[in-house]
Amino acid sequence: MPHSSDSSDSSFSRSPPPGKQDSSDDVRKVQRREKNRIAAQKSRQRQTQKADTLHLESEDLEKQNAALRKEIKQLTEEMKYFTSVLSSHEPLCSVLATGTPSPPEVVYSAHAFHQPHVSSPRFQP
Repeated sequence: MPHSSDSSDSSFSRSPPPGKQDSSDDVRKVQRREKNRIAAQKSRQRQTQKADTLHLESEDLEKQNAALRKEIKQLTEEMKYFTSVLSSHEPLCSVLATGTPSPPEVVYSAHAFHQPHVSSPRFQP
């Protein structure tokens, strides 16, 4: 006859014997739960710290991005200004009109240095 799973069969019984083992299992269960609770709390703290760090890093990168965009805009405006200055200068330039490169002493003559530097007032610090 096949073996039955009768609850009276003590070899397959999972219930602990009464007494000391019962209380030690309870103690281990409580300790395991406490340890798990502490581990979960630490995990949540690490997750919160990581989120805070990422948020601060994101804010910093957004500030850097805004500053770089502002600089690009200023440099683009400056380039437009100097392009217009060059365009207005080209028809008057004797060096460009001859079609041949001038010797460096003509390009860098002393009289060229006493002229004020062309600059836009809106680009002054």
